[in-house]
Amino acid sequence: MLVAGVALGAAPGLAAADTTDLVLARLATRTVDPATGAVTGVTPDNTAFRSLASELGVVLAPHLLTPADTIGFGGFQLTIDASTTTIDASAPYWRALEGSRDPTGMTTGAFGPSALSTLGFFVRKGLWLPVPSFEFGAGAVHLADSSAWTGQLYTKMSIVEGYHELPLPSLAVRGAVSRLMTQRELDLTVASIDVAVSKHVGVGGTWRFDPYVGYDWLVIIPRSEVLDPTPNIDPLAPGNQDDGKLNFVFKDQSDITRGRLYAGAKLQYYVFQLTLEAQFASAGSSNDDRASIMAKDTAKAQRTLAMSAGFDF
Repeated sequence: MLVAGVALGAAPGLAAADTTDLVLARLATRTVDPATGAVTGVTPDNTAFRSLASELGVVLAPHLLTPADTIGFGGFQLTIDASTTTIDASAPYWRALEGSRDPTGMTTGAFGPSALSTLGFFVRKGLWLPVPSFEFGAGAVHLADSSAWTGQLYTKMSIVEGYHELPLPSLAVRGAVSRLMTQRELDLTVASIDVAVSKHVGVGGTWRFDPYVGYDWLVIIPRSEVLDPTPNIDPLAPGNQDDGKLNFVFKDQSDITRGRLYAGAKLQYYVFQLTLEAQFASAGSSNDDRASIMAKDTAKAQRTLAMSAGFDF
């Protein structure tokens, strides 16, 4: 007789993995033969996978950290960006972190840190084409205590800008994408479209102060790579020929959507600039109700504090 319901948490991750790398095979239930203890089947938890991808998608979403005004078609900016985003560490799906205190997910309490941090490097350039008031940016963002990096790109078009002497705010729209790299178990893409409003304020003729607010719509697209639920078993060893048949993937799910409100301010003196920003991402609510998946995003609301420091030329 087979015994179901044993968590995959006992399976360790890669020996060289960092504490916030992922071991997605833990987000499944395995069936074992009580006579031999051998794993005979695996049932993925699609809701856990969707919710984890939703929260991680907010952590790794495209960085914003600019007011509605572009830096001008002759402008050029270099920055270092840092952010810290809360996660629902008590949710059992965070047992998928390599450094989780309880890889089985059978206990209560936090399975990881209450927040995840990133550090990024960005270059931004103002352009005249394809339209005036156009800006392009690119960068790389590292998830702290992991091997994960994302590549990020964005384009921003300011619809209204430059009316600094009038009580008229600047308005811009932006499209961006963040692509997870160097994670062997998860393929994650996060696209965003946001609208920002800001107002330039001169201070003493030497400083400039640009407060801004905006709303960002996120589309998170997670894809599972092939996962090994029994990494300690060598499928090439005699008697283990069927072990490879246990490898599995989470089925492709419909896109996850989240919304972010953000507010911040940019302070600049000569070529030196500092930007501070706060974000609030609403709780996840998207569903994939196909009979073969039946997954609901149960991610809670998340908060982000971000900072950018660098040079505007």
